[in-house]
Amino acid sequence: MLAPFDIEIFDYTYSVFPEEEGVYTIYKEGIEYLQIQRDTESQWLKLDPESGIPLFGLDEEVNAIGQAIVAREKNSR
Repeated sequence: MLAPFDIEIFDYTYSVFPEEEGVYTIYKEGIEYLQIQRDTESQWLKLDPESGIPLFGLDEEVNAIGQAIVAREKNSR
């Protein structure tokens, strides 16, 4: 399991906490913000906060966070 790390996107600092099975809990400016999961190499899904079920739909912010996670993982190897 990866250790938590910070990324900066859209002038915000996001703290990324890797969870089980490719799910990541994201904190924005220190407050729990959302959970995301990889759908494809370039598409990420936001998870419903109540049920944990993926919400399908294009979300630019979620995809940008996901791409930063992929870049961070590649650089960590």
